[in-house]
Amino acid sequence: MFGSQYMRMSHLFPLCVALAAPLNAQTTAAPAPSAPTAPSATAAARPPAGPFVKAEADAVVAELATQLEDNFVFPDVGKQYAAMLRANLTAGKYASFADADEFAKTVTADLQAVHKDGHLHLRAPHPESGGKRQPIGDLGSQNGITKSGWIADRVAYIAFNLFPGNEVTLNELRKFLEAHKTAKALIIDARGHRGGGLAEMGMMFPYLFSRDTVLLDMDTRRAAFESGAATDDPAFVRAVAAPQGIVRREHFVVPRSDAGMLPHAKVYLLTSKRTGSAGEHLALALKRSHRATLIGESTYGAGHFGGFILLGHGYAAFIPVGRTFDPDTGEGWEGTGVKPDVAVPADKALDEALKLVGVNATAQVALANLR
Repeated sequence: MFGSQYMRMSHLFPLCVALAAPLNAQTTAAPAPSAPTAPSATAAARPPAGPFVKAEADAVVAELATQLEDNFVFPDVGKQYAAMLRANLTAGKYASFADADEFAKTVTADLQAVHKDGHLHLRAPHPESGGKRQPIGDLGSQNGITKSGWIADRVAYIAFNLFPGNEVTLNELRKFLEAHKTAKALIIDARGHRGGGLAEMGMMFPYLFSRDTVLLDMDTRRAAFESGAATDDPAFVRAVAAPQGIVRREHFVVPRSDAGMLPHAKVYLLTSKRTGSAGEHLALALKRSHRATLIGESTYGAGHFGGFILLGHGYAAFIPVGRTFDPDTGEGWEGTGVKPDVAVPADKALDEALKLVGVNATAQVALANLR
């Protein structure tokens, strides 16, 4: 699974991204997309699914139909999802399953058959100790940085698997940026990036840019935005004019005056076909602004942001309520991904970046000497 621009109903929201509270007051990191897309790194650790109960399933499908109709990023598609779910419910398609997971996977597949979306899915409850059900994982304590340091002389390297927006990650990122202000080149490794929010980008970008820059636009259905108990946007996001029924926000960067050499450093972003959601927001922001050279593979293609909505009986659905896009073209990356500037297999991307920097070492050797 990948995270949402993308992970909290506060992006993106991640794209993605963390800018407003979830529609049903569950403000938590949310892995997405889920089946039938890419496998989750944590799926094997999940406990067995709960039992299937038809009365609960009927209520969940009815509520999901309403939520999609009211809040899905594209109103016409939301209506199509809702019509399909209600027709299937009336026809008895959701009457019997081996367990809650099988039911949730079937509903997700039905939704994807109507209109593919890299985040939209239904998650089943998983019983825990004391009979409690907890459908949503807590990423609040996870460190999204997997490796960082000097990979060669004046060449800084940092790898992310997540943008959780928590203090442990932001504190480590702050220390990294301060300690590597003299870098002539920075390699950002997002090949394993599952998604998250905007906070890490909000901290990192002011070190990397030398002038005020508009990055990307984010559109959210006004009804979803207003019903989500939206909090104030962070300092690097501002409201701009939008079509009727849409809340449009602009992600921008204002440079720091104390960023050392980083605003002038060469920046290389490593991507893979598993780079998802907020990792793709990072990729498009850096590509559109010509601030980085993207090396690797086209990214996953999950560009609609939102969050988990609780549907009752322990079930939750990730509902995409907005999209992030290039304001010049109006194009995002949903279903297509962000294309690299230098296309190489993902496992060769760091070797290619080192070559472009002028480092005479393989990725394996350079990582072994990371300090």
